[in-house]
Amino acid sequence: MQGYNCIMVFSTDSKKLLFCKRRKDPYKGLYNLVGGKIEAEEEGMTAGGNDIELSHMMDFTYYNQNCYVEVYAGILKQEVELREEANPLIWLAVTENYFDLTRFAGEGNIGHMLEQVLQYGMGNR
Repeated sequence: MQGYNCIMVFSTDSKKLLFCKRRKDPYKGLYNLVGGKIEAEEEGMTAGGNDIELSHMMDFTYYNQNCYVEVYAGILKQEVELREEANPLIWLAVTENYFDLTRFAGEGNIGHMLEQVLQYGMGNR
């Protein structure tokens, strides 16, 4: 089963959330959380680096697609320079409507995940 991670990166003041704008399908042209494929020898938690301490928030298993998603969240310890890879990066306010399917990927999952983090915290706050 293929694994993927979604990382909810909050700005140092917790008022913004980091997104990428997808350049290709799925979700071409929509904003999505940063993350990616988890390789067989890799743990999903290793993606964060030294600038953020991540908390493992939730998992989703999609049996009909033979994949799972690990969701992590954390607040940046300091300001960082954004380095784009495959998709442009942008900070968006946490007050956005992340259930807007015309702007955001994931069939409303981003809104659900954010509500969970905001309501129940990250455990390391």
